[in-house]
Amino acid sequence: MLIYLVAGARPNFMKIAPIVRALQARADAPAFKIIHTGQHYDREMNDVFFEELGIPQPDVFMAAGGGSHAQQTAKIMIGFEELCQGERPDAVLVVGDVNSTLACSIVAKKLNIPVAHVEAGLRSFDMAMPEEINRLVTDSISDWFFVTEPSAVEHLRREGKKEDAIHYVGHVMVDNVLYQAEKLGSADASAFETSKWKAERKKGGNGAGQRYGVVTLHRPSNVDDAATFARIAGALKEIAADLPLIFPVHPRTRANIEKFGIDLGPNITLAGPQAYMAFLNLWKDAAVVLTDSGGLQEETTALGVPCVTIRENTERPVTVDEGSNVLAGTDPAVITAEARKILRGEGKQGRRPHLWDGKAAERIVDVLTKEIRG
Repeated sequence: MLIYLVAGARPNFMKIAPIVRALQARADAPAFKIIHTGQHYDREMNDVFFEELGIPQPDVFMAAGGGSHAQQTAKIMIGFEELCQGERPDAVLVVGDVNSTLACSIVAKKLNIPVAHVEAGLRSFDMAMPEEINRLVTDSISDWFFVTEPSAVEHLRREGKKEDAIHYVGHVMVDNVLYQAEKLGSADASAFETSKWKAERKKGGNGAGQRYGVVTLHRPSNVDDAATFARIAGALKEIAADLPLIFPVHPRTRANIEKFGIDLGPNITLAGPQAYMAFLNLWKDAAVVLTDSGGLQEETTALGVPCVTIRENTERPVTVDEGSNVLAGTDPAVITAEARKILRGEGKQGRRPHLWDGKAAERIVDVLTKEIRG
């Protein structure tokens, strides 16, 4: 029996990694192949990256590359169809909400190959987000739904999915961050660029001088519109007057900073994109994380780090309802007020949600093994 595990970008591999480890640990589990669609090609995704994740290199690299949403999705569909016709798997597992998730689930379903969707049922109800369309289409044709939080279960029920196909298992992204945080605890982090920056903060000598915040911004709605980006930058500058900020910058975001002439002021340090462990080493000790990332909302909740999400909506409401995340929108006054509340020690404490215990992948493999082997 054979499962294809599909990933298209670095965050996908972080979700695949715990599943790979769980499959490897179980003697009766089906065989698997890791399929890298090449949706995002990352030079940093080399031997060290996969070694950090504790998984083997992908078995197949499709090299789909970039292009528009339609071009990219089409290239992935064509390549994945050829792959499935050459060696037909017994199931295809997709994760998250990227174009690879959509493309490979459609191909598999048309070939009558069962589809498992990990991180199913999440909804932002914002149809301007490409990810929302990917989520809706993938869930409309999947056979097994592996769910991270209660809201996703309710969405799937409301959409008419069969109860015995919905599996509330916890979150593989949390499995991964707990695994990596434990590894980081015994690793030599001194070579990380982020460690050097953190050391600089400690030169202040007192507790306040050691505090810092981390920023990530990449969503088109935030960084592709000059007026919106300028308003958010204004809020970040205000926060940085009280707390040094470090901002690992997405390439498109950096291009727009230059294009729009965005002024971030002297107290925000711009850095390049970070490797997973180097970035974890940075944000796990932050006083606050300011982000528009979906995954980082969950990871900060898993480790109890205060997070201010710079978006009008979130498809991950459990991070707000139970976790350490606050949804601030894009109003500079609200962003600044929420950050300052955290810095005064008045922020929410939060807790790790039910089943976010590092064992989601084991539950997924239990279900898949039973389903595929009958």
